[in-house]
Amino acid sequence: MMRIEAVNEQTLIVYFGDRIDDKIAADVNRAIFQVREHLGDLVTDMVPSYNSILISFNLHRTDRFDIIKRIRLALNTNTDQTSENTHHQVVEIPVYYGEEVALDLADVCQQTGLNSETVINIHSEREYRVYAIGFSPGFAYLGSLDDAIVVPRKSTPRLKVPTGSVGLADNQTAIYPSSTPGGWQIIGRTPLDMVDWNSESLAKVNVGNRVRFCPINRDEFLKRGGKL
Repeated sequence: MMRIEAVNEQTLIVYFGDRIDDKIAADVNRAIFQVREHLGDLVTDMVPSYNSILISFNLHRTDRFDIIKRIRLALNTNTDQTSENTHHQVVEIPVYYGEEVALDLADVCQQTGLNSETVINIHSEREYRVYAIGFSPGFAYLGSLDDAIVVPRKSTPRLKVPTGSVGLADNQTAIYPSSTPGGWQIIGRTPLDMVDWNSESLAKVNVGNRVRFCPINRDEFLKRGGKL
C-alpha cells in the first residue's frame, strides 16, 4: 500500500512497498510519469529508488498538505501507456568476461559450484531492470540476478575497482562507471563510458530501463576502447 511521509517542509517520500520487486518498480516508474504529467508545475525534483520516490516541491506555489492531496489524485489517474513504455527500452551493454578483467570470477565459481562459462551464460541471458542510481555518479543498481549466481559482497572491499567493471552483490549486478573503492564481486568489464554528463542522473541508463549484457571477446573489447 502506498504511503507518503514528509522529509522536510518542501520534500516528501512516496513509498510503494518495502522490497525489491518488479511490480513495485513498475509502480514507481508509472508514478514518475503521472506526477510529471499532472504536477510538473509544482514539483521541482524527483529521485526514484527501488520502492519509493523522493519528491521536492515549490513552496511558493503549494504546501505539504495540498501537494500530498494532489499526488494521491495524480497517482489515481490513468497513465499514457505510450509515454510509460518508452522508459522501458532495453540497453545492451557489451562485456568482456576474460580472466584478466574478471577479478573475482574464480571465487564466484567456487561459491556457486558452477564453471565460468555457466556463470557468464546465466549473467548474460537475462534482462535486468534499473532499480536505482546512486553510490557514485552514474552507478546503476540492476536486478534481479538468477538465484544460481547470487553471491555476497567481498568480505574485504577493494581500494580501487577499475572503471567499467561489472560486479555481483547479493541479488544485484552493476557496472562501476569510474574507478572507486568497492566490494562487489567483479566478473567482467565493459568498454563503454557509463557516465553521461548531459543526463540528470549522470547515468547512461535510467531507472525503469532494462539492461542486457552482451559477451564480447578480447579483441572487440580493445577495439571499442576497453582498457586492461
